[in-house]
Amino acid sequence: MTKRNTELSVEQREELFRTLKARFEKNMNRHKDVKWAEVQANLEAHTEKMWSLHEMEGTAGEPDVVGYDKKTNEYIFYDCSAESPKGRRKVCYDREAQESRKKYKPENNASDMAASMGIELLTEEQYRELQELGNFDLKTSSWVQTPAHIRKLGGALFCDRRYDTVFVYHNGAESYYSARGFRGSLRV
Repeated sequence: MTKRNTELSVEQREELFRTLKARFEKNMNRHKDVKWAEVQANLEAHTEKMWSLHEMEGTAGEPDVVGYDKKTNEYIFYDCSAESPKGRRKVCYDREAQESRKKYKPENNASDMAASMGIELLTEEQYRELQELGNFDLKTSSWVQTPAHIRKLGGALFCDRRYDTVFVYHNGAESYYSARGFRGSLRV
């Protein structure tokens, strides 16, 4: 197996910084009391995380800072695109579900995609926190981390926002739809 290059060029890093900073400044309600200079300093100290943010951005996730963990000195990024990221839709929940399909297998699955990007699927709790910052997934839905006992029985959870309410649903983990993707989180 060939090791993938996860180093960004100087130009890619600079472009990503510009994009992230502009989004950060446009959406200050998502990260009150957080200063961009401190976020950038953490990113510069952990350049390996820049590749993951680049992947989030490249799949239309629009990552933004949504919190800060004082204990670990980490900034928390979530995908903040209005709808489930376009580059991560039409995927079933995990590899087991993908391989279980006899016909019309999706090209990928949410769990493997997230792992390959170096991010984690949002939990239901994180998804609800995101929804407190705005209205997301009004037309789409997003897979969320599923408890093992549900997954063992063949199911998986996804969420969306309808009627000004966040809903959590279940589906067979092997299902996939053009309007369902996943959102991720990254700590830097």
